[in-house]
Amino acid sequence: MAGKQDKEAAKQAKQAKRAEKKAKRGQIFQAFKMQRKEDKALIPWMVGAVLVVTGVVFGIGYLLGIQWALLPIGIMLGLLAAVIIFGRRVQKTVYAKADGQPGAAAWALDNLRGRWRVTQTVAATTQLDAVHRVLGGPGVVLVAEGAPHRVKGLLAQEKKRVSRLVGETPIYDVQIGHEKGQVPLRRLQSHLMKLPRNLKPKQVDALEAKLAALGNRGAATPKGPMPQGAKMRNMQRTIRRR
Repeated sequence: MAGKQDKEAAKQAKQAKRAEKKAKRGQIFQAFKMQRKEDKALIPWMVGAVLVVTGVVFGIGYLLGIQWALLPIGIMLGLLAAVIIFGRRVQKTVYAKADGQPGAAAWALDNLRGRWRVTQTVAATTQLDAVHRVLGGPGVVLVAEGAPHRVKGLLAQEKKRVSRLVGETPIYDVQIGHEKGQVPLRRLQSHLMKLPRNLKPKQVDALEAKLAALGNRGAATPKGPMPQGAKMRNMQRTIRRR
């Protein structure tokens, strides 16, 4: 009886795994169709990547006298390069659509890779300006989105409020935008990754516990509509996992 149940469980797990793979393939294909409609250069770039990479590997093999043995490797590397280009161009399209929309920074922070602790909308105004708090290796990072003349004061108030609790822990502030001193939305993650690592994981945990009692203040600003293309961004994460 137990053996029969084990076989049934194994069968169901196998079917679930097969269904998950099928769903992922469907997501990737849908993302490809969406991107192709908006990006006429997508296919030429992908085909070019396959041909160039395959040609380079084949050429190296020709010099070594093993070109036919390296040809399958060249094709696989070419396909990998095409997938990478596809993912990058999807990312560029998604961020271009999200840029400037209310809640775009909150959405981008929600898609951060790595061990970041994000608390959205710790301070806000009724005009949909917002400050989000990010904890990580650098310390405390306050990310603001909205009109610069309103966000500046909002950031200063939140920085003062946080500094009372964190002591000498570094506090960084980031404004999303395209003006001087601001960080474009699409470069937010790379900007955070370039900040110095000042804290160890245990220190970040302690910092998070300390700031948990701080709560949020200001207007109960909605996170904003999901930026156009956010669905494609989720599909891009699926592509990376594959």
